[in-house]
Amino acid sequence: MKTDRTATTGIILEKRKSNVDKLHPVKLRVTYHRERKYYTLKGLDKKSLYMTEEDFNTYLTAVKFKPLKTHLGQIEDRAMEVIKGLTMFSFEAFEAEYFSKIKDKDDLFSIMASTGKELRDAGRISTAVTFECGLNSLKEFTGKEKFPFGRVTVKFLKDYEKWMLTPRIIKGRKKAKVNSRTTVGIYLRNVRTVFNQIKPVGVPYPFGKSKYGLYSIPKGKNTKKALTLVDIAQIAAHHSPSGSVEERSRDFWLFSYLCNGINIKDMARLKYANISSDKITLIRAKTAESVEEETTIEIMITKQIGRIIDRWGKKPADRNDYIFPILRNGMTPENEYRAIQQAVQTINKNMENICNDLEIERVTTYSARHSFATVLKRSGASVEFIGESLGHRNKQTTQNYLANFEDEEKRKWANALLPEPD
Repeated sequence: MKTDRTATTGIILEKRKSNVDKLHPVKLRVTYHRERKYYTLKGLDKKSLYMTEEDFNTYLTAVKFKPLKTHLGQIEDRAMEVIKGLTMFSFEAFEAEYFSKIKDKDDLFSIMASTGKELRDAGRISTAVTFECGLNSLKEFTGKEKFPFGRVTVKFLKDYEKWMLTPRIIKGRKKAKVNSRTTVGIYLRNVRTVFNQIKPVGVPYPFGKSKYGLYSIPKGKNTKKALTLVDIAQIAAHHSPSGSVEERSRDFWLFSYLCNGINIKDMARLKYANISSDKITLIRAKTAESVEEETTIEIMITKQIGRIIDRWGKKPADRNDYIFPILRNGMTPENEYRAIQQAVQTINKNMENICNDLEIERVTTYSARHSFATVLKRSGASVEFIGESLGHRNKQTTQNYLANFEDEEKRKWANALLPEPD
């Protein structure tokens, strides 16, 4: 279905995914300027809709699927109504309106709550969590359950930012709670998203450049930490009890580093079907549902990678099984999210112990990706090759990603101009 705003919709069967009963999810696909996003749909029973490929191919004509055909048609019609009602299409604006079932559109908190719920229902757990946490934080700051858009002023946003960045004692905690600028930015970008979509009448728009008297959302400090080859070699050689959680955590961290710096979510989702001959082929979870032309990442299986798969991979190796024991087939999006978060926490905790033992700076799962990029860069690899390995779709993204490494190089040479006396 098309509109004069070039956005299109469609009801599709996502054959790449299946549940424990080998059924595939039915989703709403929205395409705009060659970019695609997919949204999980609910059936007549209000549960996530799954079908066989055979049933999906006949639901438009089969008599038994007539109620479902009507139901899905209404869903797509609603999507098109939302698209037509947007002054300018963007996926953020579409989602904020499509997922919003709020009667009180003057209330920021109600819309944020509704958006978070719908995102969670659609399986977009990570994004839903940012809306939910941001909403709880704003409620704590204001002491209110409702908050009209008219009160979202530049002063309010500055006061909230100051409150967030001020350490404060929370009842039942020994240490003061400290929020980062990154957290503030995530929460307030969500506020800006719904603000842009609702466009409350008569309310001055508070977001923009500070030099114009508007509120500029803070950006997190660029603290990408990367290890040297010497440090990484020490981690690889560190002795941990055979078969222990510590050994597995170290190997998972090394696997992430060796496999183009893939994150733990992508690692957890790897199946034996992703292995072909001497390489692993995957599509990053971060972009798999948002880009029309999927970007694949190819990872050459080295001896080190092979040993980690042999040590921790599921046996016997079945094509449809996950390689590592983090996820299970048929998991709900919520359980998958929790399992991955638990894996990250376990790896980080054990990596901290290993780094303390080696007397090197503490690293996390996040460090593996930046260590991969840094080692390649310092070894003379081109920006284009690094970007392709990381799964970036354009050179500028990679250059931005490597920007802090350039600053480090500049600092080294600046200090060389006039060394400090002993």
